[in-house]
Amino acid sequence: MNFPKYWQAFVSAHELVGASACVDEEHDLSGMGVELTFLTELQAHEELTLCWPGIGVAADGYMPVAWCSEGSGDYYYINSSDGANGPLYRIYHDSVDPQGYDPEEAVAKVFENYEAILDYVER
Repeated sequence: MNFPKYWQAFVSAHELVGASACVDEEHDLSGMGVELTFLTELQAHEELTLCWPGIGVAADGYMPVAWCSEGSGDYYYINSSDGANGPLYRIYHDSVDPQGYDPEEAVAKVFENYEAILDYVER
């Protein structure tokens, strides 16, 4: 698994690997709020190939980019089919299994454009 070049450039330019971000419920499109930590490419690869929900959503273009630092077990994803500046999604870990998933239940949009997370990165 390789992140799209636009994502690699975004993460590198803003030094996001290992960084955290906190978004209140008001600014998260799903209304839940976000506390996340950005993944290394190795961590993302392991989540996508060895763990659920990564295994279950990989074929649909989802790529994990961060994990929930609150302990929910949910991961945050981009979708390679959205291209540069696409949405940031939360995928609920308990809504994806070997039998499949319903995108309406399993996937929640956090931001229309993943770059919006920059306003919430904690330095």
